[in-house]
Amino acid sequence: MNEQRPTLTTRQGHPVRDNQSLRSVGERGPATLENYQFIEKITHFDRERIPERVVHARGTGAHGYFEAYGKIGDEPASKYTRARVLNEVGVQTPVFVRFSTVIGAKESPETARDPRGFAVKLKTLDGNWDLVGNNLKVFFIRDAIKFPDMIHAFKPDPVTNQQEPWRFYDFICSHPEALHMVTWVKSPWGIPANYREMEGSGVNTYKLVNDQGIAHLVKFHWQPKQGVRNLTSQQAAEIQGQDTSHATRDLYEAIERGDFPEWEFCVQIMADGEHPELDFDPLDDTKRWPEDQFPLLPVGRMVLNKNPDNVFAETEQSAFGTGVLVDGIDFSDDKMLQGRTLSYSDTQRYRVGPNYLQLPINAPQEGARARTNQRDGQMTFYVDDGGEDKHLNYEPSLMGGLQEAPQPQKDYHQYVQGHLGRYQTTSTAADYKQAGDRYRTFEDWERDDLVNNVGGDLKKCPEVIQLRMVWHLWHCDEDYGRRVAEVAGIDLEKAKALQPLPGKPAPHANRQGSTYTSGQAEQGGAEQKEPATTEEVAAK
Repeated sequence: MNEQRPTLTTRQGHPVRDNQSLRSVGERGPATLENYQFIEKITHFDRERIPERVVHARGTGAHGYFEAYGKIGDEPASKYTRARVLNEVGVQTPVFVRFSTVIGAKESPETARDPRGFAVKLKTLDGNWDLVGNNLKVFFIRDAIKFPDMIHAFKPDPVTNQQEPWRFYDFICSHPEALHMVTWVKSPWGIPANYREMEGSGVNTYKLVNDQGIAHLVKFHWQPKQGVRNLTSQQAAEIQGQDTSHATRDLYEAIERGDFPEWEFCVQIMADGEHPELDFDPLDDTKRWPEDQFPLLPVGRMVLNKNPDNVFAETEQSAFGTGVLVDGIDFSDDKMLQGRTLSYSDTQRYRVGPNYLQLPINAPQEGARARTNQRDGQMTFYVDDGGEDKHLNYEPSLMGGLQEAPQPQKDYHQYVQGHLGRYQTTSTAADYKQAGDRYRTFEDWERDDLVNNVGGDLKKCPEVIQLRMVWHLWHCDEDYGRRVAEVAGIDLEKAKALQPLPGKPAPHANRQGSTYTSGQAEQGGAEQKEPATTEEVAAK
């Protein structure tokens, strides 16, 4: 092909190496949900004649830059990833960060007890990389199919239009994996003092891929150089009585006076694989990787040094997606990540419009200009750069137009084999363990605030929910359950007498092998092939 032709990219500015085939499990197997290139392409096509627009929730944002150290811990970053943005030292990659609350409406108070969104858009020379997460490093659920149910339960009642504690705990009662997140969010960690003194995390498990096609599991974290500070319920109430925008004000004023907030970017790394030696599944986003086993390794730093010139054009129209990755960073089989990959970018197409990536706040930097064959749709204000011949809006063509980017010499090909089905999670013992561990590591004042918050909520719940929640919490930690029962006035012995949830293992127990949601154990099948070792992959 003509080497002078411009390279075909996605709207995020990522080079397209294969525009002919979906990513699938084997040659004839099912396509996988993380086909981000296809999803972006087909969902834009579906909207080329359909105008859609919707508003967004409470948040604020700022511009800045990211600088890589060129190392992961004490080792060269190239050992783990070929991502250019993590290997090049001395390059300031532009970033835009949006902080937010999850449940509250656009004008809701920033003192609300709620996880805080921490979304970072890095405009790298290889296209955009979005790292979309929260401040608590874990989440309520581990399967994306439950996300609409969870949000419905946490949002206001459709009849009373009020957030009702019974709805929140009614959902939690049937999802023991949520106990860990509840323990965090009902503690002072559920109300950060402001956005500057707040941690961030990608939450989901990703993969780093190096130039030999070798992958490692990874968790991404932002650690604030300003330190971490949280509020008790009483402190938050005092602030809310005077200011419902205290966190937005704090960030804006700090940047205006030149007190630029900074975070160190860190990763936790684990060998690719299933890890049966651990008491939790490393792909489970309701679990943290213990930092004594998997330490936080510094990778770079991020500084926020400029406020938006226009809040609507930048903060409100900024759009993030978990599928927006650069070469050298890949998806894991984390079921929440796979579902978010479709949902997040599709939400932006609905909220901002099918051409949201043409907006300056979302477009890749000039060094990674988007060159696509996508066209038209609501609010198209220019035609993507597609080469010199304006007649060619497809690929391939013998006449010219865009062409695919070169393939890497060695790529990562995860081995996958198994039955297609809907599975229950086998590793469930840690659902209670990590929540109990967190309770025991809190300081006394944090435990007091947590117990009073949960106990106060449960006073407003029906008895059936009260008893089940105390049962759950007692199995996390006996002191945790006992103290909540005392605050809420719940009969602890009556709660302890409950049986395990139908169809679920007893607390601190795992299921005995892979099980379908019907309760049927997985049986037989094709001969299992062992995955290739790191040495075998490197030798290919």
